[in-house]
Amino acid sequence: MGRRASTLLMVVPMIFVIGLFMIIPLMGLLEASFKGTGPASFPSLEHYARALFDPFYLRIFAETIGYGALCTLISIFLGFPVGYAMARMSPNRRRWYVILIILPLTLSLIVIVFGWLVLLGRNGVVNSLLLMLGLIDTPKALLFNGPSVIVVLVMQFLPFMILSIMSVVIQIDPALELASANLKATRWVTLRRVILPLSMPGIVAGSSLVFTASVSAFVTPRLIGGQRVQMIGSIIYDQILTYLNWGFGSALSFILLALTLAVTAASRIGSGGRVRGH
Repeated sequence: MGRRASTLLMVVPMIFVIGLFMIIPLMGLLEASFKGTGPASFPSLEHYARALFDPFYLRIFAETIGYGALCTLISIFLGFPVGYAMARMSPNRRRWYVILIILPLTLSLIVIVFGWLVLLGRNGVVNSLLLMLGLIDTPKALLFNGPSVIVVLVMQFLPFMILSIMSVVIQIDPALELASANLKATRWVTLRRVILPLSMPGIVAGSSLVFTASVSAFVTPRLIGGQRVQMIGSIIYDQILTYLNWGFGSALSFILLALTLAVTAASRIGSGGRVRGH
């Protein structure tokens, strides 16, 4: 058996699993999104028209994209220094740090969210610590608002950004930084002209992961944000599992998918242009 045939044979099971558990369900949702609500159930765009022209859902989409973009920017700001530092460590030391970064991803999302509820509650750890230090007189409402949702989302998905950046920075030869220093470049100039452009593939990959996971989240906004924070993931969950409105929920899902793909593609095209420009 040739190498090409053996490779194809190994890929076939993966294609079968993806088709069975991903492509076929997506086709079912796509069909449901075009079903009308009338008795004849002719194909219709009414679900998409409702989602795209109703001011309420337009506001939800805009807020969801905003939350995703803000979480992505914060993750870049926090994740780049950590990813860069880990990339410059010795392999043995880096291995332990990678384990620490991956460890939160092995926990159940429900466990993580309820842990944050304990930390940020009125009688939680953060309020108790602030009261003990005398920084506040009464417990503060740290839950059920936008900032708390952003904090929890960033902490959940920050490991993706760190690992993506680290994997790319490892491949950057440290000699390039030494050469930049020999040419009298400051640390800031070296970062801006050498390290950041070469790290852009990792930044873009991490941004895609963080943004996609943030805009599609529904457990965190529901439990951390409560009724004050509405994101499209929670709306889709309610439409399909609470109201059993599969058509409208499917339409919202595909609009979110299209927006996510568009933003991700735009970021990749933009980053590619900046890298070539350098």
